[in-house]
Amino acid sequence: MATDILATIQANMTGFSKGQKLIANYISHSYDKAAFMTASKLGKTVNVSESTVVRFAAELGYDGYPSMQRALQEMIRNKLTSVQRIEVSNDRIGDQDILAMVLQSDIEKLRMTLEELDRESFEAAVDSIVKARRIYILGVRSAAAISDFLSFYFNMIFDNVFTVRTTSTSEVFEQILHIGPEDVFIGASFPRYSRRTVKAMQYASAQGARVVAITDSEASPLSAIADHTLLAKSDMASFVDSLVAPLSLVNALIVAVGRKMDQELSATFERLEGIWEEYQVYEKPGEEL
Repeated sequence: MATDILATIQANMTGFSKGQKLIANYISHSYDKAAFMTASKLGKTVNVSESTVVRFAAELGYDGYPSMQRALQEMIRNKLTSVQRIEVSNDRIGDQDILAMVLQSDIEKLRMTLEELDRESFEAAVDSIVKARRIYILGVRSAAAISDFLSFYFNMIFDNVFTVRTTSTSEVFEQILHIGPEDVFIGASFPRYSRRTVKAMQYASAQGARVVAITDSEASPLSAIADHTLLAKSDMASFVDSLVAPLSLVNALIVAVGRKMDQELSATFERLEGIWEEYQVYEKPGEEL
């Protein structure tokens, strides 16, 4: 649904049943917690049945409770403060095994990413990268891990990679000043989305560069700017952003680009192996220090 779910709830409040009004009031005042509750838990919290919660979602026009829940999550994920994240995650985890819960959640995000990723966008992004005159990569805060990983391997494949490193918006524009129509800009950001990344992508697009977004949702501000959007499901575990699926997606991107550059890549790594051997970059098994 295109409209804000909270606005939809308020617009329909007078027509709700008594039980539906309990649900509506709770969501309106505690949407940050409701978004991560199951239908059963939400029902217990407001003292209504699970079926009432499901019917409430249908009343709002959703095809089921999970659809309504996703709408809530997409609306709020970029608004949650770190303190709110901790509170929400504590409610979600409860007395569960933290290790098992976090790993299982990551497994689920990988599965969803594989099922929902647009293969045409992925292939188009690969082609744009291979043909680019210059490749600019930007990811800030936790997304810096994604940009660093991508840059590390792309620098082995290409000699035209620029990793944008910055602590201010002005420094971003200084580093991408000369970007143009033959270039590619890759921006990575997940909730809470980086304003610097969004603005840099807007500038790159305005200069005619192909823009690739690595993000979590079509509702992400990066998606609206990008020529090619690569979606990887991300979730939060307390104040921590889960980057398992995004890193796996980037891994696939590197492998796909490498396949396109097969002959050049083999020659590059043959040369690298000689350098690593000559300068003793890696330890050898059984070798004394």
